Amino acid sequence: MLFIWSEPDLAIEWGPIMITGKNSIQESHYRILSVKEDASYEEIRTSYRSAIFNSHPDKLQKTSEIDVSDHESTDRFMKVKKAWEILSDFRSRSVYDCELRASRQDMVAAEDVSLEDMMVENTEEALELFYQCRCGDYFSVDSSDLGKMGFTVLKDADKILILTPNASPSSVVLPCGSCSLRIRLWINVDSRISVDDHL
Repeated sequence: MLFIWSEPDLAIEWGPIMITGKNSIQESHYRILSVKEDASYEEIRTSYRSAIFNSHPDKLQKTSEIDVSDHESTDRFMKVKKAWEILSDFRSRSVYDCELRASRQDMVAAEDVSLEDMMVENTEEALELFYQCRCGDYFSVDSSDLGKMGFTVLKDADKILILTPNASPSSVVLPCGSCSLRIRLWINVDSRISVDDHL
């Protein structure tokens, strides 16, 4: 389970990712359409039109040099359609906003930690970041999960660079593997950590 939000200046932009169930990650409808939560109907409609055009599976197959699976392109297209369906209607948007706020109230963190506080393990599949919980288990996130949330994770020799989405400081709420505690992992715009120092 992961939850992320960004804090540009003093205004808080909540919810690019919200929890929908144990160990699942889902982008908010606002994030899918690349709009703020206070966006007007016109802003949402404009973003929807752009997103639906850019995510259409037929367009992606014709223009993409990178091998994009049919499942991924169809999934993205369906997410855009669903986001528009919810956010274009005043009533469904109001219900969705209430659910989004309620999910955030459950995200109280026991402690705030920085990326530098995390232990790093370099596996063949991904980089894994750990922080020990007081119960003895760990809070963890890997580079694959961070990538799904919009972070860019780069590795150069013994250094790791993590770039945040939208070039603003971000945080990720991580649950403990065993107990109910959560921590908030703060990631600066261009955080760097050394693998050797954290093993």
